[in-house]
Amino acid sequence: MSDLTNLPSLDQIKAIPVGDIASLPAAHLALLQDQANESVRSAKLVKDWLEGAIAQRYLDRAHSQRQETGKDTGTVHFDDGLVTVTADLPKKVDWDQAKLSALVERMKAEGDNPAEYVDIIIKISERKYTAWPNHIRSVFEKARNLRTGKASFHLSLKNEV
Repeated sequence: MSDLTNLPSLDQIKAIPVGDIASLPAAHLALLQDQANESVRSAKLVKDWLEGAIAQRYLDRAHSQRQETGKDTGTVHFDDGLVTVTADLPKKVDWDQAKLSALVERMKAEGDNPAEYVDIIIKISERKYTAWPNHIRSVFEKARNLRTGKASFHLSLKNEV
């Protein structure tokens, strides 16, 4: 079992070079990772709670301000004492893919070029791709670009620590 008496705090590791942190005992890294994750969870909980209180305070006022300007969505600004409040309600549009596909086909049949009006994106899920037979997969191979995300590691201490 590793000696935990020299375990640096999260505040202390901010000033320690990454190479030195990487050379800490694995148990220290695992404990620090757990502490950091808990700190993030706790901060997110507080942030969400505070954001909920702010929304409760300003939601109706922002809604009224949008109605006065004839908007359902978007950004409005108003003052509350010494504070300027910027309230944003973004517009999120989803399109029915089956209906869009039918409309694109209708445009093609009528002699129009749908690419002038819509962006056509073809997606293939990786799960479907890997399930294809080799002869089909090989046809699509040249169109496939594989990128990787950020590597992640989760450390967990064994029961003896």
